[in-house]
Amino acid sequence: MIRSFINLLQLAWLQLVRHRLRSLLTILGVASGMFLYTSVETIQRSLSAATEMTAADTTLVVYRENRFCPSTSRLPEYYSEEIRRMEGVREVIPIQIAVNNCGASLDVITFRGVPAETLTAYAPEIEIIAGSEDEWLKRDDGALIGEVFAQRRGLIPGDRFEAVGVIVTISGILRSPNAQDNNVAYVKLPFLQQATKLGLGTVTQFNVRVNNADQLESVAAAIDEFFRSAEQPTNTRPEKAFFSETASELIQLIRFTRWLGMGAVVAVAALVANALLLAVRGRIKENAVLRTLGYPGLAIGCLVVSEGSMLGLIGSAVGVGGAAAFLAWQSFTMGNEGLTLAIQPDAPVILTSMIAGLALGLVASIWPAWQAMRQPIIQSLR
Repeated sequence: MIRSFINLLQLAWLQLVRHRLRSLLTILGVASGMFLYTSVETIQRSLSAATEMTAADTTLVVYRENRFCPSTSRLPEYYSEEIRRMEGVREVIPIQIAVNNCGASLDVITFRGVPAETLTAYAPEIEIIAGSEDEWLKRDDGALIGEVFAQRRGLIPGDRFEAVGVIVTISGILRSPNAQDNNVAYVKLPFLQQATKLGLGTVTQFNVRVNNADQLESVAAAIDEFFRSAEQPTNTRPEKAFFSETASELIQLIRFTRWLGMGAVVAVAALVANALLLAVRGRIKENAVLRTLGYPGLAIGCLVVSEGSMLGLIGSAVGVGGAAAFLAWQSFTMGNEGLTLAIQPDAPVILTSMIAGLALGLVASIWPAWQAMRQPIIQSLR
């Protein structure tokens, strides 16, 4: 049984090789569709990771009420002391954000000003892969930039960089499992306050970490209630909910791309099915000879299905591999109102896309296989 199956696979491969041009064009068509499908799935997965809450999420974002763009959200820095004394609060970090574009954009430059002593607490997962944190601490204008940011801009430690009216010296390049960290530049809070002429004592937001995820809602309500009558009232939300609400335009745009992915799937299935139907009609005499030699109709059908599966697998390997390499090389980011979404492929997306390509090739070959099985031997020989 296994030997017969291997023989069918070998014969299917020989059939593809015999018709090189047709097979190549089909593979390129499948690759194009899977390239688009993989890109869409990568964007969708990046969005899900940035917006879906998990039990491990314990961070709140305190923003100015009725404000969205970082340039319009201004809160007194002394609020951090009041928040720190509230029940359930583990840590409070004041943050100043400067961004080059508050609207939806593919090229967002974001500076995050944090107190130097709280950087490790704010982003404990970061790893300095070039330069050093000590160099950052020595310089008032030092910046630690994410590796995706550095790759996109071609920056290395020691370079000078200017954006949003802020001039910094690159002290180091960091890497983090948090996609947001890989696309921003960290600078000292006082430096960014002065560079943006916002003035000392004023920040964009506070990041508040609570003891456990069950306290997110209660602590958020307590913070907003406490500052309801203050000079600058607040609006406090979980970090991922903050992203979902603030970047709503970006999210709507990304969700529309799912239709592009569905279109790519339909196109791939139609392309493989059409190629196999043409192959079946062109091999009527050959299939009749195989039937005469003792190959049953089921074997002929399996031969066609094997060809379709091979076309789908090879085409998806080319398309998925090309999409993964292209996205990793270009380091695309999408941003809205100071928040960035990194579009980086990962192993689950690549594996899912490969399986989808193989499944599409298999499904698309069922009808051509049925056609090949039903062809009468006598009529085919004539």
